[in-house]
Formats: sequence, C-alpha cells, structure tokens
Amino acid sequence: MNIKLINKLDYLFFGHFINWAYPMYKRPKYGYQHYYILFFHYWIPQKLFRLNPKVKWPVHFTSKVISPQNITKGVNCDPGDGINTYIQANNGIIFGNDVELGPGVKIISSNHDSQDYSLHIKCNPINIGNNVWIGANAVILPGVTIGDNVVIGAGSVVTKDIPSNSVAVGNPCMKIKSL
Repeated sequence: MNIKLINKLDYLFFGHFINWAYPMYKRPKYGYQHYYILFFHYWIPQKLFRLNPKVKWPVHFTSKVISPQNITKGVNCDPGDGINTYIQANNGIIFGNDVELGPGVKIISSNHDSQDYSLHIKCNPINIGNNVWIGANAVILPGVTIGDNVVIGAGSVVTKDIPSNSVAVGNPCMKIKSL
C-alpha cells in the first residue's frame, strides 16, 4: 500500500490528537477521512464551542445527540457524524458494527407521556444490527429492532422490527426485498 506523504503528515500533525480526543473513534488509520477535517469540523465545534461535549466520538456541529451515555456502538459506527442528525437515547440505543446514517436521520428511543409531557415512556432500547445503512431523513421510533445487513430507504419511518438481510422502505417502513 503506497501512502502519500500528505496523508502521513496529516496523521502526524492531527491524527494523534484526534485519537487522544476521541477514545471511542475506531477507523482505519489512512483512507477513511482526513484528520485535519475531523479537527476543524468536529473537534473545534464539539470540544471548544461545547456542541455535544459529552459525546466521546466525533459529532458534526449540525447534529444533536441526547443521552450519549445510553448509546452502545460498534466499530466503524459514529452516530451523529453526518449532517443534521438527531439522536435521542433516553431508553438506550445499541448500534452494531459498520452502521452508516444518512443526513437528517432521526433516531428517537422514547416518546413523551400523553398525560405529562415532561415525562418519557419507558420501553426497550432501539437495536440496530451490523452492516446497516439508513437513508437520508429516515425516522427510527422507540423499541424497534433492525437486523443485520439491512438497508432502510430514504424518508422511511420505522415503526416495527425489520428482519435481517432485507431492504425496507416507506411510511410505515416495510420489507420490500431480500438481500
């Protein structure tokens, strides 16, 4: 593998700092994203300007992650690193490995109580399997389980469990094809 000098310098100047600043960030050393981009687009807004400061992985400055302590994530999965993502993990969210979220995805793990809007209803955590891609502006609702090797279409509203090895789209989201 022939690595360019610019990539080596990028890792030398910014890579060690990013690895120290984000201990839960697990990506390939070269070839995924330039470390200077992570520094200027993620670290400065997140750590210096205190946007999503409690999250231990890179979160884009236009995204919002609520209750990050209730999120369990695998490798090659950084919820909130895309633009305009909203993740509310009051009841917990479990992400598998290799999960990618499109721009504008909303993942909501608890609803408000209809009698008292200041309270959240308890339910099971959202469980998202391995090798899952969720398209732009999709909404994942509380208590849903998404299996392994699943594609969720853009604009879908996932209200029920999605089986493994499938493509699902629509409102409400339904399986349309097997992989």
